[in-house]
Amino acid sequence: MLLALPLLASAQMLELPKQRGVPGGVVAVPLGASASRPQAHVNQVPLMVFGDASNWVALVGIPLSAKPGPAAIQVRRAGQEHSVAYTIEAKQYAEQHLKVPQRTVDLSKEDLARYERERAHQNQVVGTFTPDLPPRLSLLQPTPGPRSSSFGLRRVFNGQGRNPHSGMDIAAETGTPVIAPAAGRVLDTGDYFFNGHTIWIDHGAGLLTMMCHLSAIDVKAGDQVLAGQRVGAVGATGRVTGPHLHWSVSLNRTMVDPELFLRDDDAAPKAAKP
Repeated sequence: MLLALPLLASAQMLELPKQRGVPGGVVAVPLGASASRPQAHVNQVPLMVFGDASNWVALVGIPLSAKPGPAAIQVRRAGQEHSVAYTIEAKQYAEQHLKVPQRTVDLSKEDLARYERERAHQNQVVGTFTPDLPPRLSLLQPTPGPRSSSFGLRRVFNGQGRNPHSGMDIAAETGTPVIAPAAGRVLDTGDYFFNGHTIWIDHGAGLLTMMCHLSAIDVKAGDQVLAGQRVGAVGATGRVTGPHLHWSVSLNRTMVDPELFLRDDDAAPKAAKP
């Protein structure tokens, strides 16, 4: 179940995602007490820090490429910096073989140039860090439907290995409404080579969500959205085998398992019917 910790000195409670100290997982690293909020980072990337003067906590997203073993974050307070250690456990993800149009596997010179431009732009988007904490860390599933492909699967397209799956695929018909998983600001919308019609939402302090392959986008960059507000519709744009929603969660510029942020009644593993 999601954990709850005090949010600063108020009576509010911030529900933490389920913790899994594995590649693609999330860990809450205690930082101890201090009069003011410390700063924390990993490889110069800022981390979400919350709590109160009695106990601060850093929430850390672990990259899928991380090696099992000891790891550490850097913490700065009162002008001094020190390391706080945690451990990454091993995890073996399954493999998935998919058939897609060959042009989306062996890219032409023009398509490769487009992809490189889009990758540079989306790297800027995913690097967004706004100081305000999210109003909540438990997220809504952005569209109803069974899970057709889970996070971390090692993808093989037309017999060629590619990067692991960095999100959750939800099977749904074209036109099914897609909602904001939590309140936030729309960071970016666009039509991308692999992702198709895409929406990025900034929820605060390095927590971002991305919805891809949409048939419709109902918001624009800069819009403020509420949790549960419609932002678009399921589609089959970009590199797909059929209509579905690809949903990614990014924490400290790291794609992590969206299932960790779902409430227990939404998080039971579901597989699409064959």
